[in-house]
Amino acid sequence: MRALPPDLPDGPVLVPCCGTFPELDLLTERLPGREIIGIDLSAGMTALARRRAAGNPLVRVVEGDASALDVTAAAVVSVFGLQQLPEPDAALRSWAGALRPGGLLSVVYWPHSLEPGGPFTVLSDVLRGHVPARDRSWEDRLVAALEDAVLERDEPLSFPMVHPDADTFFTAHTRSGPMRPLADARGEAFIAVLREEFLRRAPEGEWRHRPSARHIVARA
Repeated sequence: MRALPPDLPDGPVLVPCCGTFPELDLLTERLPGREIIGIDLSAGMTALARRRAAGNPLVRVVEGDASALDVTAAAVVSVFGLQQLPEPDAALRSWAGALRPGGLLSVVYWPHSLEPGGPFTVLSDVLRGHVPARDRSWEDRLVAALEDAVLERDEPLSFPMVHPDADTFFTAHTRSGPMRPLADARGEAFIAVLREEFLRRAPEGEWRHRPSARHIVARA
């Protein structure tokens, strides 16, 4: 959110892949008086996001395809959603193309290699036994996808994280985190199998780790 300058052009701020909208409070604090539109394909996620946004007339949550934006915006902000889309590089091209002159794109996502160990790595290993691995070559095409936008930043961001235990991490990840769409699609029985295997591999007690994300900022 600190990447967003106060001198944005007129227009809304779009938040594709908003999920449950955990960044909403920071956005409204950073950009008071600005219309903010969250977009997510998951009905479950948008329902939770609308609850979070209730009472704020400047905030809308739209259930729809976040990979192709059909409106122009002062800024496009996405936090840990890009990697969940079928064609992330095509989505980034659409997001950059939606910017009004002087508009800003700020995208943070989890790259393929984000930590040598920790819960993300363990969960990824568990998933590979049940869900085919995705082609991650799109990561190498992201900068090219910006096309006419001017790249201002492309750097790693490291986040210290602490989880009370492995079960808490897994529950958050599947109920309101990036695995919620998979949980909705495959059902409780499938998630229960993943949980059992994940907890069997995970350490007991508090779990600390420091994963590294990738932050891309570009200006139209």
